[in-house]
Amino acid sequence: MWAVLLLAVVLAFAVVRPRGLPEAAAAVPAAAIAVGGGLVSWAAARDEMIMLGPTVGFLAAILALAHLADAWGVFGFAGALAARAARGSPTRLLTVVFGIAAAVTAVLSLDATVVLLTPVVFATAAAAGVRARPQVYACTHLANAGSLLLPVANLTNLLAFSATGLTFLGFAGTMALPWLAVLAVEYAVFRWFFAGDLATPARPQPVAPSPAPRFALVVLALTLAGFAAAEPMGVAPAWVAAGGAVVLAVPLVARASAKGRTARDIALSTNPLFCFFVFGLGVVVLALRRNGLDDLIAALTPSSADLLGLLTVAALAALLANIVNNVPATLVLVPVVAHTPGLVLAALIGVNIGPNLTYVGSLATLLWRRILHARDEPPSTSAFLRLGAISVPACLLAAVVALWVALKLSTVL
Repeated sequence: MWAVLLLAVVLAFAVVRPRGLPEAAAAVPAAAIAVGGGLVSWAAARDEMIMLGPTVGFLAAILALAHLADAWGVFGFAGALAARAARGSPTRLLTVVFGIAAAVTAVLSLDATVVLLTPVVFATAAAAGVRARPQVYACTHLANAGSLLLPVANLTNLLAFSATGLTFLGFAGTMALPWLAVLAVEYAVFRWFFAGDLATPARPQPVAPSPAPRFALVVLALTLAGFAAAEPMGVAPAWVAAGGAVVLAVPLVARASAKGRTARDIALSTNPLFCFFVFGLGVVVLALRRNGLDDLIAALTPSSADLLGLLTVAALAALLANIVNNVPATLVLVPVVAHTPGLVLAALIGVNIGPNLTYVGSLATLLWRRILHARDEPPSTSAFLRLGAISVPACLLAAVVALWVALKLSTVL
């Protein structure tokens, strides 16, 4: 009971963020209470944080890498490219934004799509003279559902990657078909749901050509290649992301007009308080797991990776993500299904797609909501829930069927 209450307080605080306080302001004290109150031992909490260390390290490094890519003009270049490619068509702009958001999520993780691409999409829609709502909502939906392709696209993927038993490229190859299926379904749903916005005539403004930031694009491409090359050698993705960040940072720091200012900005871009939040949340979830949740989930989870088993695990993962958030849901589910890689991948489908149903489903959705409120353009809760109610079940079904086909093909080949 106390563990449930602690988690409820942490998640409610993360949604409301009273007085703009960071999520860690509730998560860290809650973790201390869980340990001090005997809900989880200090040794178990320490082991949990050690286990989360590489994942949180990658989060910090990829946030810095995305911040530096933005400083080099990568996102501005993408926005200008999208505005020109739209050629006054709201539907064409939505198509381009889908492609950019899917690529950014896969390479720089869902947080980059939410934090850095969303503001660019607002500016791009204004330049294209179209309503921004379809493109802005696409950022959060593709940040979550579009993160299936690569292990580095989402914290949930990193937490579960080792349990899949796949290589970096093996993971990408298996999840490519589910990823494409989800993108197709999301696009069809968006075209229908936002038909009114997309039918509104555009009033485009002249868009000045933006030079391609070639250096940054090359570094990002090499970093992505580094993820695949380093994994067989046992090098953690955090080190690869950090290396890419250093290469991008050095020229910026060297030519900074105010000594140390850029270096300080880069350090802050790692969002240390958010990293502490993840650690605190992990300990609180561990307390909940140790007090009955593990047994309940084990009783509900099938052991077979047939189509029905995959659907059941994905649906359970989606439901759990919307109750306790997708990172805790991953921590709970992966140990239960680790005996069967196919079920692990089905769980990832659930925890990555499911958060599009409610605001609390993922940390990225909470960040997206915060960004829109900061711009005085808060999202419509009813529209968000209606869109999620349509897209999430359809995407889950399409992705699981695609995963089932991909697993069948892998056994044949």
